[in-house]
Amino acid sequence: MVDITDQKTRSFPTIEFTDSEAGALEFPSSKSRTYNYYKPAKLRATMYEDVTVDVQPDPDRHLTQGWIYGFGNGPGGYPKEWTKAQSSNWHAFLDPNEEWEQTIYRNNSAVVRQVSLCLENAKRARAYEGWNHAWVTFIQRNLGAWMHAENGIALHVFTSIQRSAPTNMINNAVAVAAAHKMRFAQDLALYNLDLSEAGIDFDGGAHRDVWQNAPEWQPTRRAVEELTAVGDWAELTFATNIVFEQLVGQLFRSELVMQISARNGDYITPTLVGTGENDYARDLAASRTLFQLLVRDEEHGAANKELFGRWLSTWVPKCLAAAQALQPIWSQPAEKTITFATSLDAAKDKFRTLLEEIGLDIPKELDQ
Repeated sequence: MVDITDQKTRSFPTIEFTDSEAGALEFPSSKSRTYNYYKPAKLRATMYEDVTVDVQPDPDRHLTQGWIYGFGNGPGGYPKEWTKAQSSNWHAFLDPNEEWEQTIYRNNSAVVRQVSLCLENAKRARAYEGWNHAWVTFIQRNLGAWMHAENGIALHVFTSIQRSAPTNMINNAVAVAAAHKMRFAQDLALYNLDLSEAGIDFDGGAHRDVWQNAPEWQPTRRAVEELTAVGDWAELTFATNIVFEQLVGQLFRSELVMQISARNGDYITPTLVGTGENDYARDLAASRTLFQLLVRDEEHGAANKELFGRWLSTWVPKCLAAAQALQPIWSQPAEKTITFATSLDAAKDKFRTLLEEIGLDIPKELDQ
Protein backbone atom coordinates (compact mmCIF):
# COMPACT_ATOMS: atom_id res chain seq x y z
CA MET A 1 0.00 0.00 0.00
CA VAL A 2 1.23 3.50 -0.98
CA ASP A 3 1.55 6.05 1.76
CA ILE A 4 -0.21 9.14 0.40
CA THR A 5 1.76 11.31 2.80
CA ASP A 6 4.89 10.56 0.77
CA GLN A 7 3.34 11.94 -2.49
CA LYS A 8 4.54 15.30 -3.74
CA THR A 9 2.01 18.10 -3.24
CA ARG A 10 1.32 20.23 -6.34
CA SER A 11 1.14 23.97 -5.94
CA PHE A 12 -1.18 26.28 -7.90
CA PRO A 13 -0.78 30.03 -8.37
CA THR A 14 -3.17 32.14 -6.38
CA ILE A 15 -5.94 33.73 -8.46
CA GLU A 16 -5.69 37.48 -8.33
CA PHE A 17 -8.42 39.72 -9.68
CA THR A 18 -7.04 42.83 -11.33
CA ASP A 19 -10.39 44.36 -12.41
CA SER A 20 -9.22 44.15 -16.01
CA GLU A 21 -11.32 41.10 -16.84
CA ALA A 22 -14.48 41.44 -18.93
CA GLY A 23 -17.44 42.76 -16.99
CA ALA A 24 -15.42 44.00 -14.02
CA LEU A 25 -15.70 47.68 -14.77
CA GLU A 26 -18.63 49.50 -13.21
CA PHE A 27 -20.23 52.31 -15.19
CA PRO A 28 -23.64 54.08 -15.07
CA SER A 29 -25.47 51.54 -17.22
CA SER A 30 -23.69 48.42 -15.98
CA LYS A 31 -26.87 46.93 -14.57
CA SER A 32 -29.17 48.16 -17.33
CA ARG A 33 -31.06 45.62 -19.44
CA THR A 34 -31.27 47.97 -22.45
CA TYR A 35 -28.60 48.78 -25.02
CA ASN A 36 -27.10 52.11 -25.93
CA TYR A 37 -24.60 51.23 -28.66
CA TYR A 38 -26.94 52.65 -31.31
CA LYS A 39 -29.20 55.66 -31.69
CA PRO A 40 -32.88 54.62 -31.61
CA ALA A 41 -35.35 56.09 -34.07
CA LYS A 42 -37.36 57.66 -31.25
CA LEU A 43 -36.57 58.78 -27.71
CA ARG A 44 -36.64 55.22 -26.36
CA ALA A 45 -35.39 52.09 -28.09
CA THR A 46 -37.96 49.47 -28.96
CA MET A 47 -37.63 45.73 -28.49
CA TYR A 48 -37.30 45.41 -32.28
CA GLU A 49 -34.29 47.73 -32.27
CA ASP A 50 -32.66 45.99 -29.30
CA VAL A 51 -32.79 42.57 -30.93
CA THR A 52 -32.10 43.66 -34.52
CA VAL A 53 -29.83 46.71 -34.82
CA ASP A 54 -26.14 45.76 -35.16
CA VAL A 55 -26.80 42.06 -34.58
CA GLN A 56 -25.28 41.50 -38.03
CA PRO A 57 -21.57 42.46 -38.02
CA ASP A 58 -20.26 45.34 -40.11
CA PRO A 59 -16.60 46.46 -40.35
CA ASP A 60 -17.80 50.03 -40.97
CA ARG A 61 -19.22 50.17 -37.45
CA HIS A 62 -17.85 47.87 -34.78
CA LEU A 63 -15.44 45.40 -36.44
CA THR A 64 -12.36 47.62 -36.34
CA GLN A 65 -10.10 44.71 -37.31
CA GLY A 66 -12.11 44.00 -40.48
CA TRP A 67 -14.14 40.90 -41.26
CA ILE A 68 -13.44 38.02 -38.89
CA TYR A 69 -14.57 35.50 -41.50
CA GLY A 70 -15.04 35.33 -45.24
CA PHE A 71 -15.69 33.21 -48.29
CA GLY A 72 -12.87 31.16 -49.78
CA ASN A 73 -13.12 32.73 -53.21
CA GLY A 74 -14.51 36.15 -52.46
CA PRO A 75 -15.01 38.98 -49.97
CA GLY A 76 -15.90 38.52 -46.35
CA GLY A 77 -19.16 38.66 -44.49
CA TYR A 78 -21.93 40.62 -46.21
CA PRO A 79 -20.41 42.33 -49.27
CA LYS A 80 -22.05 45.57 -50.33
CA GLU A 81 -21.21 44.59 -53.91
CA TRP A 82 -24.07 42.09 -53.84
CA THR A 83 -26.27 44.94 -55.10
CA LYS A 84 -25.72 47.85 -57.47
CA ALA A 85 -27.75 50.10 -55.18
CA GLN A 86 -25.68 52.23 -52.82
CA SER A 87 -26.25 53.81 -49.44
CA SER A 88 -24.25 56.13 -47.23
CA ASN A 89 -25.77 54.29 -44.26
CA TRP A 90 -27.50 50.96 -44.81
CA HIS A 91 -28.24 50.84 -41.08
CA ALA A 92 -30.65 53.74 -41.40
CA PHE A 93 -33.34 51.31 -42.56
CA LEU A 94 -35.71 50.18 -39.81
CA ASP A 95 -38.71 48.02 -40.62
CA PRO A 96 -41.89 50.08 -40.05
CA ASN A 97 -43.60 46.82 -39.03
CA GLU A 98 -40.84 46.15 -36.45
CA GLU A 99 -40.75 42.48 -37.38
CA TRP A 100 -38.38 40.15 -35.57
CA GLU A 101 -38.40 36.49 -34.62
CA GLN A 102 -41.15 36.64 -31.99
CA THR A 103 -43.51 38.75 -34.09
CA ILE A 104 -43.11 36.47 -37.12
CA TYR A 105 -44.35 33.46 -35.14
CA ARG A 106 -47.06 35.40 -33.34
CA ASN A 107 -48.53 37.00 -36.46
CA ASN A 108 -48.35 33.86 -38.59
CA SER A 109 -49.95 31.80 -35.81
CA ALA A 110 -52.85 34.23 -35.66
CA VAL A 111 -53.36 33.95 -39.43
CA VAL A 112 -53.19 30.16 -39.33
CA ARG A 113 -55.87 30.07 -36.62
CA GLN A 114 -58.08 32.41 -38.64
CA VAL A 115 -57.75 30.35 -41.82
CA SER A 116 -58.25 27.05 -39.98
CA LEU A 117 -61.45 28.26 -38.32
CA CYS A 118 -62.77 29.58 -41.64
CA LEU A 119 -62.16 26.26 -43.42
CA GLU A 120 -63.62 24.23 -40.54
CA ASN A 121 -66.77 26.35 -40.52
CA ALA A 122 -67.07 26.07 -44.31
CA LYS A 123 -66.94 22.28 -44.15
CA ARG A 124 -69.40 22.18 -41.26
CA ALA A 125 -71.84 24.41 -43.15
CA ARG A 126 -71.25 22.52 -46.43
CA ALA A 127 -70.70 25.92 -48.02
CA TYR A 128 -68.96 24.57 -51.12
CA GLU A 129 -72.06 22.74 -52.30
CA GLY A 130 -73.68 26.07 -53.18
CA TRP A 131 -71.00 27.04 -55.67
CA ASN A 132 -71.92 27.06 -59.36
CA HIS A 133 -69.85 25.00 -61.78
CA ALA A 134 -68.21 28.00 -63.44
CA TRP A 135 -66.90 29.24 -60.08
CA VAL A 136 -65.58 25.81 -59.10
CA THR A 137 -63.70 25.69 -62.40
CA PHE A 138 -62.35 29.22 -61.86
CA ILE A 139 -60.99 28.35 -58.41
CA GLN A 140 -59.48 24.99 -59.36
CA ARG A 141 -57.68 26.51 -62.35
CA ASN A 142 -56.69 30.02 -61.35
CA LEU A 143 -56.35 30.11 -57.57
CA GLY A 144 -54.50 26.80 -57.85
CA ALA A 145 -52.18 28.26 -60.49
CA TRP A 146 -51.48 31.32 -58.34
CA MET A 147 -50.30 28.97 -55.59
CA HIS A 148 -47.27 28.17 -57.78
CA ALA A 149 -46.41 31.85 -58.14
CA GLU A 150 -46.54 32.35 -54.37
CA ASN A 151 -44.45 29.25 -53.72
CA GLY A 152 -41.85 30.20 -56.33
CA ILE A 153 -41.43 33.68 -54.86
CA ALA A 154 -41.25 32.25 -51.33
CA LEU A 155 -38.59 29.63 -52.01
CA HIS A 156 -36.57 31.04 -54.89
CA VAL A 157 -36.82 34.79 -54.43
CA PHE A 158 -37.02 35.88 -50.79
CA THR A 159 -35.56 32.76 -49.19
CA SER A 160 -32.59 32.88 -51.56
CA ILE A 161 -31.65 36.44 -50.54
CA GLN A 162 -32.66 36.50 -46.88
CA ARG A 163 -29.00 36.88 -45.76
CA SER A 164 -27.68 38.93 -48.69
CA ALA A 165 -28.24 42.49 -47.47
CA PRO A 166 -25.55 44.30 -45.42
CA THR A 167 -27.73 44.76 -42.30
CA ASN A 168 -29.82 42.52 -40.11
CA MET A 169 -32.77 44.91 -40.33
CA ILE A 170 -33.06 44.45 -44.10
CA ASN A 171 -32.46 40.71 -43.95
CA ASN A 172 -35.12 40.33 -41.26
CA ALA A 173 -37.68 42.09 -43.46
CA VAL A 174 -36.78 39.84 -46.40
CA ALA A 175 -37.00 36.71 -44.22
CA VAL A 176 -40.45 37.81 -43.03
CA ALA A 177 -41.56 38.21 -46.66
CA ALA A 178 -40.34 34.66 -47.33
CA ALA A 179 -42.29 33.35 -44.34
CA HIS A 180 -45.42 35.19 -45.46
CA LYS A 181 -45.26 33.84 -49.00
CA MET A 182 -44.50 30.30 -47.88
CA ARG A 183 -47.38 30.23 -45.42
CA PHE A 184 -49.82 31.67 -47.95
CA ALA A 185 -48.76 29.14 -50.61
CA GLN A 186 -49.30 26.34 -48.08
CA ASP A 187 -52.70 27.76 -47.16
CA LEU A 188 -53.69 27.67 -50.83
CA ALA A 189 -52.45 24.08 -51.10
CA LEU A 190 -54.47 23.00 -48.05
CA TYR A 191 -57.50 24.82 -49.41
CA ASN A 192 -57.11 22.94 -52.69
CA LEU A 193 -57.00 19.68 -50.71
CA ASP A 194 -60.14 20.61 -48.74
CA LEU A 195 -62.04 21.35 -51.93
CA SER A 196 -60.87 18.05 -53.45
CA GLU A 197 -62.45 16.23 -50.51
CA ALA A 198 -65.59 18.38 -50.25
CA GLY A 199 -67.78 16.10 -52.36
CA ILE A 200 -68.10 18.58 -55.25
CA ASP A 201 -66.87 18.26 -58.83
CA PHE A 202 -63.44 19.75 -58.08
CA ASP A 203 -60.26 18.57 -59.81
CA GLY A 204 -57.49 19.08 -57.26
CA GLY A 205 -54.74 18.40 -59.79
CA ALA A 206 -55.88 20.79 -62.53
CA HIS A 207 -53.62 23.61 -61.31
CA ARG A 208 -50.46 21.81 -62.45
CA ASP A 209 -51.49 21.69 -66.08
CA VAL A 210 -52.79 25.27 -65.93
CA TRP A 211 -49.52 26.61 -64.51
CA GLN A 212 -47.40 24.65 -66.97
CA ASN A 213 -49.46 24.93 -70.15
CA ALA A 214 -52.40 27.37 -70.04
CA PRO A 215 -51.57 30.27 -72.41
CA GLU A 216 -52.99 32.92 -70.09
CA TRP A 217 -50.65 31.90 -67.26
CA GLN A 218 -47.39 31.45 -69.18
CA PRO A 219 -46.26 35.11 -69.10
CA THR A 220 -46.83 35.13 -65.33
CA ARG A 221 -44.89 31.89 -64.99
CA ARG A 222 -42.12 33.34 -67.16
CA ALA A 223 -41.92 36.50 -65.02
CA VAL A 224 -41.68 34.48 -61.79
CA GLU A 225 -38.99 32.21 -63.23
CA GLU A 226 -37.01 35.19 -64.53
CA LEU A 227 -37.19 36.77 -61.10
CA THR A 228 -35.51 33.71 -59.61
CA ALA A 229 -32.53 34.24 -61.95
CA VAL A 230 -31.67 37.73 -60.62
CA GLY A 231 -28.54 37.85 -58.46
CA ASP A 232 -28.81 41.41 -57.13
CA TRP A 233 -30.78 41.22 -53.87
CA ALA A 234 -32.07 44.81 -54.05
CA GLU A 235 -33.18 44.42 -57.67
CA LEU A 236 -34.92 41.19 -56.77
CA THR A 237 -36.76 42.86 -53.88
CA PHE A 238 -37.63 45.85 -56.07
CA ALA A 239 -38.77 43.82 -59.07
CA THR A 240 -40.90 41.54 -56.87
CA ASN A 241 -42.49 43.80 -54.26
CA ILE A 242 -42.59 47.08 -56.17
CA VAL A 243 -43.34 45.89 -59.72
CA PHE A 244 -44.58 42.29 -60.00
CA GLU A 245 -46.80 42.34 -56.92
CA GLN A 246 -48.37 45.65 -57.95
CA LEU A 247 -49.08 44.82 -61.58
CA VAL A 248 -49.75 41.08 -61.33
CA GLY A 249 -50.16 39.97 -57.71
CA GLN A 250 -52.59 42.65 -56.55
CA LEU A 251 -54.31 42.60 -59.94
CA PHE A 252 -55.23 38.94 -59.47
CA ARG A 253 -55.74 38.79 -55.71
CA SER A 254 -57.29 42.17 -54.89
CA GLU A 255 -58.73 43.46 -58.15
CA LEU A 256 -60.29 40.13 -59.24
CA VAL A 257 -60.68 37.41 -56.60
CA MET A 258 -61.55 39.74 -53.73
CA GLN A 259 -63.99 41.67 -55.92
CA ILE A 260 -66.08 38.86 -57.44
CA SER A 261 -66.03 35.98 -54.93
CA ALA A 262 -69.07 37.02 -52.90
CA ARG A 263 -71.17 37.62 -56.01
CA ASN A 264 -70.45 34.00 -56.98
CA GLY A 265 -71.64 32.67 -53.61
CA ASP A 266 -68.13 32.25 -52.16
CA TYR A 267 -67.36 33.83 -48.79
CA ILE A 268 -64.45 31.50 -47.95
CA THR A 269 -61.94 32.37 -50.66
CA PRO A 270 -61.86 36.13 -49.85
CA THR A 271 -60.97 35.34 -46.24
CA LEU A 272 -58.08 33.18 -47.37
CA VAL A 273 -56.82 35.51 -50.11
CA GLY A 274 -57.26 38.48 -47.78
CA THR A 275 -54.53 37.10 -45.51
CA GLY A 276 -52.15 37.11 -48.48
CA GLU A 277 -53.11 40.69 -49.29
CA ASN A 278 -52.51 41.72 -45.68
CA ASP A 279 -49.10 40.02 -45.75
CA TYR A 280 -48.16 41.89 -48.90
CA ALA A 281 -49.31 45.22 -47.43
CA ARG A 282 -46.85 44.71 -44.56
CA ASP A 283 -44.03 43.56 -46.84
CA LEU A 284 -44.66 46.51 -49.16
CA ALA A 285 -44.41 48.96 -46.26
CA ALA A 286 -40.90 47.67 -45.54
CA SER A 287 -39.84 47.76 -49.20
CA ARG A 288 -41.29 51.25 -49.67
CA THR A 289 -39.31 52.54 -46.69
CA LEU A 290 -36.09 50.93 -47.94
CA PHE A 291 -36.28 52.34 -51.46
CA GLN A 292 -37.40 55.74 -50.21
CA LEU A 293 -34.23 55.91 -48.12
CA LEU A 294 -32.09 54.92 -51.08
CA VAL A 295 -33.68 57.51 -53.39
CA ARG A 296 -33.36 60.23 -50.72
CA ASP A 297 -29.77 59.35 -49.83
CA GLU A 298 -27.74 62.58 -49.88
CA GLU A 299 -24.69 60.95 -51.43
CA HIS A 300 -26.11 58.22 -53.69
CA GLY A 301 -29.75 59.24 -54.19
CA ALA A 302 -29.39 60.45 -57.79
CA ALA A 303 -27.50 57.32 -58.86
CA ASN A 304 -30.02 55.08 -57.13
CA LYS A 305 -32.94 56.86 -58.82
CA GLU A 306 -31.32 56.31 -62.20
CA LEU A 307 -30.66 52.66 -61.33
CA PHE A 308 -34.25 52.07 -60.24
CA GLY A 309 -35.41 53.67 -63.48
CA ARG A 310 -33.44 51.05 -65.41
CA TRP A 311 -34.96 48.32 -63.27
CA LEU A 312 -38.42 49.69 -64.03
CA SER A 313 -37.69 49.69 -67.76
CA THR A 314 -36.74 46.01 -67.47
CA TRP A 315 -39.54 44.69 -65.30
CA VAL A 316 -42.58 46.84 -66.03
CA PRO A 317 -42.97 45.55 -69.64
CA LYS A 318 -42.61 41.94 -68.46
CA CYS A 319 -45.17 42.35 -65.69
CA LEU A 320 -47.60 44.28 -67.89
CA ALA A 321 -47.37 41.48 -70.45
CA ALA A 322 -48.17 38.97 -67.68
CA ALA A 323 -51.11 41.11 -66.55
CA GLN A 324 -52.50 41.52 -70.07
CA ALA A 325 -52.28 37.78 -70.71
CA LEU A 326 -54.54 37.10 -67.71
CA GLN A 327 -57.44 38.99 -69.29
CA PRO A 328 -59.37 35.83 -70.37
CA ILE A 329 -59.86 34.65 -66.78
CA TRP A 330 -62.05 37.72 -66.06
CA SER A 331 -64.73 36.17 -68.29
CA GLN A 332 -64.72 32.72 -66.68
CA PRO A 333 -66.96 33.30 -63.58
CA ALA A 334 -70.72 33.18 -64.04
CA GLU A 335 -71.13 36.53 -62.23
CA LYS A 336 -68.83 39.03 -63.95
CA THR A 337 -69.09 42.06 -61.71
CA ILE A 338 -65.93 43.80 -62.87
CA THR A 339 -64.13 44.17 -66.18
CA PHE A 340 -60.47 43.51 -66.84
CA ALA A 341 -59.94 47.11 -67.94
CA THR A 342 -61.32 48.40 -64.63
CA SER A 343 -59.13 46.03 -62.63
CA LEU A 344 -55.97 46.86 -64.60
CA ASP A 345 -56.59 50.61 -64.31
CA ALA A 346 -56.97 50.25 -60.54
CA ALA A 347 -53.70 48.28 -60.32
CA LYS A 348 -51.89 50.87 -62.46
CA ASP A 349 -53.18 53.73 -60.33
CA LYS A 350 -51.91 52.07 -57.15
CA PHE A 351 -48.57 51.45 -58.85
CA ARG A 352 -48.27 55.10 -59.90
CA THR A 353 -49.03 56.22 -56.34
CA LEU A 354 -46.38 53.87 -54.96
CA LEU A 355 -43.73 55.14 -57.38
CA GLU A 356 -44.57 58.74 -56.48
CA GLU A 357 -44.22 57.91 -52.77
CA ILE A 358 -40.78 56.42 -53.39
CA GLY A 359 -39.79 59.37 -55.58
CA LEU A 360 -39.48 57.65 -58.96
CA ASP A 361 -40.62 58.72 -62.41
CA ILE A 362 -43.69 57.00 -63.86
CA PRO A 363 -42.72 54.56 -66.67
CA LYS A 364 -44.16 55.50 -70.05
CA GLU A 365 -45.31 51.89 -70.52
CA LEU A 366 -48.13 52.47 -68.02
CA ASP A 367 -49.82 54.92 -70.37
CA GLN A 368 -49.78 52.62 -73.38
